[in-house]
Amino acid sequence: VETQHMVQGNEAGISTVTMIVSGDYCFGLLKKEAGAHRLIRLSPFNSQNLRQTSFAGVEVTPVIDDDEDIVIPDSDIEFKAVRSGGAGGQHVNKTSTAVQITHLPTGLTVHNSESRSQQRNREKAMMILKAKLWQLEEEKRENEINKIKGEHKVAGWGNQIRNYVLHPYKLVKDLRTGVERTDPDNVLDGDLNEFIEAEIRIG
Repeated sequence: VETQHMVQGNEAGISTVTMIVSGDYCFGLLKKEAGAHRLIRLSPFNSQNLRQTSFAGVEVTPVIDDDEDIVIPDSDIEFKAVRSGGAGGQHVNKTSTAVQITHLPTGLTVHNSESRSQQRNREKAMMILKAKLWQLEEEKRENEINKIKGEHKVAGWGNQIRNYVLHPYKLVKDLRTGVERTDPDNVLDGDLNEFIEAEIRIG
């Protein structure tokens, strides 16, 4: 797993993070993790230690090879070199090697700040942008199929796929497969095999 870009939250936590996962069949195994994930816990960032609910939106897209049939004209791209953000310190890139690429027809924006090479960051950002454009086309295709089938479900915060409850009891429940676990700390640390296997079974 490589972290390509990360934006810290204004007060705490992480606002946005982009990662590339490599391995055999990783897109097929992970694609159903896309959606809204709901966390219920006593917030360490609340002075009154109150129970709070947070949501994380997860997108999963495949890495698109250069030889794939996705061509993006230069006229559709707005490129910017930006300084890396973050809390500062020796690990923050002091030069403008971080990049921001905007796809003008769709408004999609991709950031990348992994490398100290601007060219390398640009290549990775274009790769991620191609993946997002592929995902858009795939969603359009699926929506057309759903219309034919008479099925439609809006993807939104009200349709979370999994709940992670840390208080007042410990439970992780997948709302699609019904799989439940009572060890949320292990699940949040990445022990997802049981959930992924169940997702594969339901297709």
